Amino acid sequence: MSFSVNTNVGARAAYNALAKVNAQTQKAQINSTTGSRINTVSDDTSGWNVGKQLESANLQMKSQLSNINSAKNFLSTAESALQQVYDKLNSIVSKQEDYKDPLKDKTALQNDVKTLAEEIDSILTNTKINGRDLLASASSSFGAGSSAIVVNIGSKVADNSTALTALKAGDATSMTTSVETFSNNIRTAISYIGNNTQTLDSRQAFVTSAMANNTEALGKLFDADAVEEQLTATSGQIKSQIATSQLSQMNSAPQQLLSLFR
Repeated sequence: MSFSVNTNVGARAAYNALAKVNAQTQKAQINSTTGSRINTVSDDTSGWNVGKQLESANLQMKSQLSNINSAKNFLSTAESALQQVYDKLNSIVSKQEDYKDPLKDKTALQNDVKTLAEEIDSILTNTKINGRDLLASASSSFGAGSSAIVVNIGSKVADNSTALTALKAGDATSMTTSVETFSNNIRTAISYIGNNTQTLDSRQAFVTSAMANNTEALGKLFDADAVEEQLTATSGQIKSQIATSQLSQMNSAPQQLLSLFR
């Protein structure tokens, strides 16, 4: 065995081993603290890239879910309004039948029909969300997954102004004005809303499932094994103590040469 004062190979090896153990221990402690095994891109470049793409996709789908909920609120509000219109049209038909009874108060019945017609007109005109007219003949596009959902309820409600004007007159003519076409249009619009709501429900279920799958994949990529990291940290601390002791001994080995010069 040779001794060298200028170069202590054993101590250098012990130092390198100690540095490596300390680095591994520190990484395990950081992973345990953050709960993530990828804290910097250098930890796992490909995993980081895939994970960030999944995170981006999840953010996009989160916005899509928000759009879907907005569309469902749009349709739900419109449906409630048209249900009221349909019920009031049925009431008008009932009043028109009562008008055929000579014992009934015809003036009162005319006023009832006028009031109902005015309420219908108000509903059709004032059903809005954030200033947007829900029942107007205009398209509203909602980003909802692979393709947008375009809704135009007004096109199904159609133009019923002639019948509505006659009904609002509150005279004898209003009691003979047919509301059959008007009612059919409203019923068609409500069915149209139902079909679009079903489509939105399906899109919502798909996007929610896709987000869950992405979240699970992200967990597998990024989440640290808490037990494994703790075991690594504990093992590293023990190794560090041993390596420090060995480094101290190896670093003092060349001092044995001094005994030759006494």
